[in-house]
Amino acid sequence: MNLTISGHHLEVTPALRSYVTSKIDRISRHFDQVVDVKVLLTVEKQKEKERRQRAECNIHVKGNDLFAESSHADLYAAVDELVDKLDRQVGRYKTKRQDHHAEAAKRYLQ
Repeated sequence: MNLTISGHHLEVTPALRSYVTSKIDRISRHFDQVVDVKVLLTVEKQKEKERRQRAECNIHVKGNDLFAESSHADLYAAVDELVDKLDRQVGRYKTKRQDHHAEAAKRYLQ
């Protein structure tokens, strides 16, 4: 899994990088076919004061791309909301990809 964390109007500190990495690992534990993850952390200057911190993520999984974004006053809370959204999306994608067809029951003739 390739993980890219970048910041816009923000310096990504080692503490922030390790926090995002630990949260994104939760998604890769639930679904092992994650190919590429790109996280963008942004501080918006024009937005209202309480929703300035924004986190967005693109995940490339086998056969599809998933995207989520979240805004909050605290960047760590925005990352938490983002990972919750992505976890739900990955779960839905995983159940959609599973083969739900059970094998036909074998009849035993005596």
